[in-house]
Amino acid sequence: MDQVLCDFEGSFLVKYREKYPEEPFIPLEERNTFYIADQYAKLEPDMQDKARDIWNAEGFFLNLPEIKGGCQALTEMSQMEDVDVFICTSPLTFYKYCLQEKFKWVEDHLGPDWISRLVITKDKTMVHGDVLIDDKPRIRGVRDPPSWKQVLFTAPYNQKVDLRGRQRLNTWTDDCWRDIIEDFKKRI
Repeated sequence: MDQVLCDFEGSFLVKYREKYPEEPFIPLEERNTFYIADQYAKLEPDMQDKARDIWNAEGFFLNLPEIKGGCQALTEMSQMEDVDVFICTSPLTFYKYCLQEKFKWVEDHLGPDWISRLVITKDKTMVHGDVLIDDKPRIRGVRDPPSWKQVLFTAPYNQKVDLRGRQRLNTWTDDCWRDIIEDFKKRI
C-alpha cells in the first residue's frame, strides 16, 4: 500500500521539511534504503527519532496522496476475469494511528467495499496469492519461498536494486500492469 498506492516517501519529505526546516534531509533521488529511519540515522544521531515522529503523527497515513493511477488500476484489475485483488500492507511497530488511518485511506480512496480486501500483516509471506506488487526490495518471512511472485514497484530507494528475475512496475499510468497481470494469468 505504502509507496505502491500512496506516496509515503514524498509526503514524508514534505512534512519533515515543514517540521524541521533547519535540519539536514535526504532528497528523494538520494534515498537508497527501504527504511527511511536507517538512512536518516546516518546524518545525525537524533535524526532517526525525528524521522519516526513524522510518520507516527496523527493524520500522516490518512493524508497520504495517491500515487497517480494506482486506485484506478486496482479498480480495473479487480474487474478482470479470474483476478482477485487484495491490498496487503504492513503496520508500523508504533501503530497508534497507522492501522485506523490505513483503513480510512482505503475507504476514502477506493470505497467501503475495499475494506474487506485489506490485509494488514507484519509477514506478507504468510498471505497466499499469485502476485504481490510491492516496493520493498526483499521481503522475508516465515514462508520461504512465499506462494506469490513479487513484482517490484519502483520507488526512490529501489531503482538500482538487482531484480533477481523479478519484474518491475514503474508506474500505474502506462498500463504495463495489465500486461504483467495477463502474463501471470497465463502461467497460473
